[in-house]
Amino acid sequence: MELPILPTSVIGSYPKPRWLLRIYSLYELGRLQEEDFREAIRDASVAVLREHERAGIDIPWDGEMGRSEMTEHFTARISGFKFYGPVRVWGNAYFNKAAAVSKLEYSEPLVLDEFRWIKANTTREVVKVPITGPYTIAEWSFNEYYSSKEELAFELAGILNKEFKLLEREGAKFIQLDEPAMLNHPDEVPIAVEAINRAVKGVNMKFGLHVCYSNYNLLADYFDEINVSQFALEFANRGFRDMEFLRKLTHGELGFGVVDVHNPRVESPEEVARAIRKVMGYVEPERLYVNPDCGLKLLDRRIAYQKLVNMVRGVEIVRRELKRAGRETIPFRRSA
Repeated sequence: MELPILPTSVIGSYPKPRWLLRIYSLYELGRLQEEDFREAIRDASVAVLREHERAGIDIPWDGEMGRSEMTEHFTARISGFKFYGPVRVWGNAYFNKAAAVSKLEYSEPLVLDEFRWIKANTTREVVKVPITGPYTIAEWSFNEYYSSKEELAFELAGILNKEFKLLEREGAKFIQLDEPAMLNHPDEVPIAVEAINRAVKGVNMKFGLHVCYSNYNLLADYFDEINVSQFALEFANRGFRDMEFLRKLTHGELGFGVVDVHNPRVESPEEVARAIRKVMGYVEPERLYVNPDCGLKLLDRRIAYQKLVNMVRGVEIVRRELKRAGRETIPFRRSA
């Protein structure tokens, strides 16, 4: 399969339509039937998928319309987790932090329904399936059963591996592992790396790894040891500085974060093009994908959409320049 050079994608989350937020509230209050809630999520899923496609994104997703939070969606579906209630994480922000209270078991598919629905409704040949990685789920859960975080993370890796094999059989081509917590504790990075490698073992699919803003020098030391083909990292929120660590990325692809998801200012296409030209000094365009820094869910939906539109327009500027040099397409690589 061939893709246009500098394929564009998203990281995962996207602002939920206001009407869907009201639906969530009604459902949580017990004032909406399960069937109606699920139908609303599916309608929103198609609306956002179309929005991504209309913006010109080559490899879209549905903005995680059926997920309220990035770990709860998974821990709620894995047997052995228990919820005691929401915990405050900062200010007045809460999330439903799970506790591992018995041996964890893969008891039901985690994102299979989402994937089937999006696959049936997209106009694109490839979609990206974002899934929270084993180390981050372990890090952001209470552990009341396993002897260590390492043991918990490896158990989760085995569970995710079963999901990945199921998705592979269903025709999924590209999974993004979200590991925002993997650099939180430098001494535990080897645990996260081993957990990721166990999760992807024996699966013939393209894997990307997304790590949010952090000390990427810690990650760069492991570029050659992590069995993924792409690293999707943030650059816009650091002003495209400190990219020297990319010289260690000698084989894998880079998902280049070119849109700041914490700033409502919409980047111009020319700004996006300048940033891409700059990163091409470190990674050749045949190994570059272009995406926002992170998920766009905290932005106003209108702003999020325009950021995607301008991102694609910026990519098109550079594509025209590359076309003059005869560089127009790249193969869709699955292996690391």
